[in-house]
Order: sequence, then structure tokens, then C-alpha cells
Amino acid sequence: QVQLVESGGGLVQAGASLRLSCEASGRTFSSYNMRWYRQAPGKGREFVAHISGNGGVTSYAGSVEGRFIISRDNAKNTVYLQMNRLKPEDTAIYYCNAGSRGIYDYWGQGTQVTVSS
Repeated sequence: QVQLVESGGGLVQAGASLRLSCEASGRTFSSYNMRWYRQAPGKGREFVAHISGNGGVTSYAGSVEGRFIISRDNAKNTVYLQMNRLKPEDTAIYYCNAGSRGIYDYWGQGTQVTVSS
């Protein structure tokens, strides 16, 4: 069982940066691949970024590639999402997600990011 708690959201102006954090419970954090998703008002949840258990493999949605960076610190049981050059269309609730072997069952409660123009 893994529990995830996101933090770091807020209200910023376009062009600013934010760093989201997601802290996981449990002793086997490094065995989980971690992902960030987001859900904008009136839209479905969409994939943002992925990082493998050892941090060696990352991938991004096309809409954030080159602006967002996913990273993790396994000693701190934490995954991060550094968001740069934020745009109003990045406004959403951001969720942390954990899984392994193709099953991604664990979700955090979400953190709100609002980008004003």
C-alpha cells in the first residue's frame, strides 16, 4: 500500500515557475514508477510526465516537454515536477500517481495550480 501527498500548488502569473512535490509512504518507493497527471476544469485527466523507479527513464506529454521536468529523490520518498514558463492552459489540479508492472493504482488527493494571464 502506498499513500501519496502532493504539495506546492498555487496561483502564479504566466511565465512563472512552480515546483510540485509528492511524498509517498512506505519503504519500497524506489520500486514504483511515478507519474504526474492533471485535470483541467471540464476536462478529463491527462498524463503529464513519467519517471521510472531508479529515475533513469523519463517521458513527457508533448504539451509540457521542454518546460516541465520530473525528478525523484528515493531517499526522501519524493517525486517532483518542476514547471517552468507556465501558461494559462497549464491550470489544473495536478495528481501524483504510483504503479508498477503496468498497474497504476495509487493516487494522491491533488494540488491546484492556477496560472493567470
